[in-house]
Amino acid sequence: MSEETRLGRIEVSPVAIATIASQAVLECYGVVGMAASSLRSGWAELLGREASRQGVHVSLVDNQIVIDLYVVLDYGMRISEVAHNIMESVKFNVEKSLGIPVAQVNVHVQGLRVSPSE
Repeated sequence: MSEETRLGRIEVSPVAIATIASQAVLECYGVVGMAASSLRSGWAELLGREASRQGVHVSLVDNQIVIDLYVVLDYGMRISEVAHNIMESVKFNVEKSLGIPVAQVNVHVQGLRVSPSE
């Protein structure tokens, strides 16, 4: 992602955008963590906090930012509500940080964590 100004050019790495997005996701209620985008033998791989941006894919489509998020949620939460909150939070935080509109935020729920008491 780059922007031309009269003083020069500003470039923002997709990794930087992924870091902003993953931080926003991890602050959402009902989110256990980020997951790898591929399932291994049908199981979601929960990523550690340091590797959480690996659960985010940022792409530029027709000069617009598209963000794909791979998450693990708490069992018993309304998935659609948590996903909607994630979308809004990521869109707000990325746009606030970059000053550039985000076209899409796609949430892929890779798994649910069931607590031992359930």
